[in-house]
Amino acid sequence: MALTLDGRRAYTCILTKGPVLILLCCALSLSWMFKWTNDPALVTIPLHAEEILQKCQNLHVLPGPPLSRTESDRYVQTTRPTLLKNAMIWTGRVSGSEVVRGDLLMDKGLIMEVGDIDPEVLDAFGRELVVQDVGGAWVSPGIVDLHSHLGICYSPDLNGCSDGNSFHGIAQPWLRSLDALNIHDDAYRLSIAGGITTALILPGSANAIGGQGFVIKLRPTEEKTPSSMLLEPPFSLNGSYVNPSLPPRWRQMKQACGENPSRVYEGSRMDTIWAFRQAYDMARTIRDKQDAYCIKALASQWSGLGDFPDSLQWEALVDVLRGRVKIHNHCYEAVDLDGIVRLSNEFKFPIAAFHHAHETYLVPDLLKRAYGDPPASAVFATFAHFKREGYRGSEFAARILSEHGLDVVMKSDHPAMNSRYLLHEAQLAHYYGLPDNIALASVTSTPAKIMGEDHRIGYIKPGYDADVVIWDSHPLALGATPKQVYIDGIVQFNKPYSRPKPLSHQHIPKTPDFDQDAVDAVRYDGLPPLQAKISTSDVVIFTNVTSVFMKGSRRIEQVFSAADDRLAGIVVVKDGKVVCRGIEPCLEVHSDSNVRRVNLMGGSIAPGLITVGSPLGLTDIDLEDSTKDGLVIDPLLSEIPNLVGGGETVIRAVDGLQFASPDMLLAYRGGVTTAVTAPESSGFLSGLSGAFTTGAAHKLEDGAVIQDVAALHVIVSMSSDISVSTQLGALRRLLSGEIHGDLGAQFKKVVEGELPLVVTVYSADIMASLMQLKQEAEKRSGKAIRLTFLGASEAHLLATEIGNAGVGVILGRVRPFPTDWQSRRILPGPPLSEDSALDVLLSHNVTVGIGLDILGLGPQKSSARNTRFDAAWAALEARTEISQSGALALASVNLETLLGVDDDEDYDMVVTAFGTLLEFESKVVGVISSRRAVVDLF
Repeated sequence: MALTLDGRRAYTCILTKGPVLILLCCALSLSWMFKWTNDPALVTIPLHAEEILQKCQNLHVLPGPPLSRTESDRYVQTTRPTLLKNAMIWTGRVSGSEVVRGDLLMDKGLIMEVGDIDPEVLDAFGRELVVQDVGGAWVSPGIVDLHSHLGICYSPDLNGCSDGNSFHGIAQPWLRSLDALNIHDDAYRLSIAGGITTALILPGSANAIGGQGFVIKLRPTEEKTPSSMLLEPPFSLNGSYVNPSLPPRWRQMKQACGENPSRVYEGSRMDTIWAFRQAYDMARTIRDKQDAYCIKALASQWSGLGDFPDSLQWEALVDVLRGRVKIHNHCYEAVDLDGIVRLSNEFKFPIAAFHHAHETYLVPDLLKRAYGDPPASAVFATFAHFKREGYRGSEFAARILSEHGLDVVMKSDHPAMNSRYLLHEAQLAHYYGLPDNIALASVTSTPAKIMGEDHRIGYIKPGYDADVVIWDSHPLALGATPKQVYIDGIVQFNKPYSRPKPLSHQHIPKTPDFDQDAVDAVRYDGLPPLQAKISTSDVVIFTNVTSVFMKGSRRIEQVFSAADDRLAGIVVVKDGKVVCRGIEPCLEVHSDSNVRRVNLMGGSIAPGLITVGSPLGLTDIDLEDSTKDGLVIDPLLSEIPNLVGGGETVIRAVDGLQFASPDMLLAYRGGVTTAVTAPESSGFLSGLSGAFTTGAAHKLEDGAVIQDVAALHVIVSMSSDISVSTQLGALRRLLSGEIHGDLGAQFKKVVEGELPLVVTVYSADIMASLMQLKQEAEKRSGKAIRLTFLGASEAHLLATEIGNAGVGVILGRVRPFPTDWQSRRILPGPPLSEDSALDVLLSHNVTVGIGLDILGLGPQKSSARNTRFDAAWAALEARTEISQSGALALASVNLETLLGVDDDEDYDMVVTAFGTLLEFESKVVGVISSRRAVVDLF
């Protein structure tokens, strides 16, 4: 109701709305008593004056943590209190350096006590207390993903992530990722299996302002709704009444600059920045009107004031200007970073983090000039070079940023990178020099701080959410896997599977010396020289060698071990060939003081690895067409010009090879000395792959091309515009010998068993049909076809049949993910399944190799450099013991067999310091190339 004051008559003051309105009424009454003769006008006090005044008084209140809690707002009543005994607890406190040996008590969704716990406290729980002795295992806070599209780009993907972006405007702060969150994403469970407990779900990057993100816990809820997954959503989520006694909660906003919005809206960087300025000017206008309104309201100047100026569309951006929103800005290059920093100072709002941020390490001082606190950088460890904006990305970015005192976060951008292995990004960042305390914080406490939730997640300390991971090894050790995960104190795996890890994996890995490499990354503006520093055919002596592995007949053999001889060995190389290895036989050469010596400090020498499955060698920058060989014309989809032979021609990858790209040279420096690459195709027929050296400067260099033709590649996929039955029908005819020309000649070699047929395939059902075609063709010819499945996500389902048919398998993702429908039936491995696909296939005598996957958005050719870690991880995770020789074979001689690469006596060997090629603490320091008759030293 309104109070009407008229100086010419008495009035009744009706008090119904609380103390604020009482005071207001009394003040107005006194004003009527003493000034009625001077102000005959009528003044109307709004019915909701108290709410308006409260809103005005709270307009500038910033978000803050709630009062201390005795029970979590996410507590599930049936959750029993739990005690984890005998743990090594990384708490996240003391700048990430505190480790507590002791116990951890969880109850009511919270961590109650850590360390030495009074027995009387435990006795009070009686039989309700669940006690688990973790046997000295490492325990950490749950992993926090600052940048994920879980649920809005769901798996298996059936709609091309159509819910991830809006294309109805370049600036749309009113959109909310919550409105697109699918609770049936298969990736939730997989991500929990990687220790992920919390994720910020952001809209995509198609818009300059893409909308609001929401923080969720990944555990399934009884309500089975997106809203029930939320962690501290803003009170105004549905326009409900806000308790004025509580501080507001943080909101999250996604912004993007540079190439993404420019591409989608066919504009330029100038257009995008103008869109930002226009949107923020609108928000600033609304904010200023609100401030002016509240000045009058708080001064009781109600006359003509009207309604509070607000806009449902723009209110979130107004909150940005009031400092109540965490801005997450997709931004790569210095030009764009500079534009956003200027924008932040023009409109005076802080930026929480730049995401992807591939060039932030080159401009740390720029970040410090942003309005408010310097933004964090949410980066990948080694994923780079896939677009122009990411071409100067560096594996040393996290380390360099940290050295400048800037916050670093490792994030997934799921499903661009499988968030299940987000911790591996922190491991790689540590490998390249990020201190261990900061590396662990980069996926726990730091992202929690950046999203404004570090008052309840990201740490293990009393009063924090009971989001806890028990690891089978130190979290920064390669292959660290959860033995159990708790979210809100609720156990996530009823029957987790675990593998025992070596004792060495229970400690923080030692970081190799990359100091000069990090300096060069900045010195050369992100494009340091990657060729070998020394390339010589002279004698080189490697000392302090603990092991030597060499190729036998399609296998890897360990030919020297310091453990056997009790002394570190010596390896002598001349003209790129090992001429002496061991101890006694090499001492005479070793005594020559004029010969170059390299102390490996307990290192090793092993055959070089092979990569397959990516366009390495045909593509420099994945998303820049001018840097690529391009796609071959598929005969099932388009007519091939007669000039190249029409539909009877076969394209050869060797004709389009490009050397000396960053990804090729980084692969070489990572021990991957050979690539086998097929022509890129989006359809059925790919062509003939070639084998080449990743370290060569150009195609005409001696030894650059190892084999012009390795295998014939086709793709049979449910993702094609042509039916699977049509693709198989075409393959049946090709195998029948009815096709002429070059295509017919190549398939005749396949039928004769001279040329391997490599089929990129994911579905077990399609694999079954392919094996039937193989059987039909072999029955006609009487000869065995060398068939290899590449990708092979569901191969484990047919392991018996594949083994009996003599078919080989190259796992495109040795750590699988259900990207789409044809690859959904994965065998995830521990802790979700006892076996992995590798286990099952090897147990059925299938020749297995590991490669890279062309399916989906994930890191492709830039991940070739990590092949040695993939092989080591696969061996660690295997149920049956895989020796170092067997692990090396997965990425070397097995691939030669499956891809038709000749088992030549001349091959490359990789030299590592501080351990073997498979060890996470070792560093590749050289390559012995008998093909090129040189030793390359890095």
